[in-house]
Amino acid sequence: MHRVLMPLLFSMLILVGGCATPGAQLPYPAFVQADELPDVFLAALPGARAKQFAGNPQSRRSSNRVGLPPNWSGTSGAAPGKSVELYVLRGSLQVGDLLLRPGGYAYFPPGFHGTNLSTTSGAEFLYFLDDANPAQVIRTPIIYSSEIDDWQPLHSATSGLSVKEMRRDPGSGARTYLLRTTPAASIDWHNRPGLLEGYLLSGRYQASECHLGKTVSGVYTQGGYFHRPAEVVAGGPDEKALETSVWLLRTLRNAEAMPVADCMKPAP
Repeated sequence: MHRVLMPLLFSMLILVGGCATPGAQLPYPAFVQADELPDVFLAALPGARAKQFAGNPQSRRSSNRVGLPPNWSGTSGAAPGKSVELYVLRGSLQVGDLLLRPGGYAYFPPGFHGTNLSTTSGAEFLYFLDDANPAQVIRTPIIYSSEIDDWQPLHSATSGLSVKEMRRDPGSGARTYLLRTTPAASIDWHNRPGLLEGYLLSGRYQASECHLGKTVSGVYTQGGYFHRPAEVVAGGPDEKALETSVWLLRTLRNAEAMPVADCMKPAP
């Protein structure tokens, strides 16, 4: 199981089996709200403030929401054996010769020497620094604007689910995409063979995690975050969009959802 080695705060009300238990915690980051996390310093982006969701101080892998002040300049913070992903939430971010506005996305593969970043009016963006094998991933940078593509229905036009693909790596199976969920969508119990990481860009979403055979549910609002390990069961009848919601989701390997019959306690 993936271990998060840096402390994280779990600060919202969680409902377990329908009973309010504010002290309940899962053994991985879930039901985290970014605004309730403390600001931290990121060595790769001097002068920036960051909300760190997950990370490993030894390997420098990390997942963050970063705020840049006006007239900031620096680099993307590339490191050997690391890939970098950016997604702009607010403001505008100059990435090399291109200006990214909200919905703008950039990916830099391991071995890339980084690029200049700057902002005149300030910016807020998601920043992911990941371990990656250069032989197994796309070797060229990707710059993308999610605003130029239409939503593509997932499964069927009536499912209430639609996606925008930003990156799908044919070698590693890594994927970064937007998922839009309407209140009409039905989310069955499922698990995945790889880790799934999510940040709620907009909306209100009630999610359910299965832990030791019990359903743990809570409501995410904008800025909500989870970092779900491989094989964890989630979804079920209590999971739903309370209003149309858009998630940014990431996997670092092929991790398509597999249906599961129910929330069951693992066999000893």
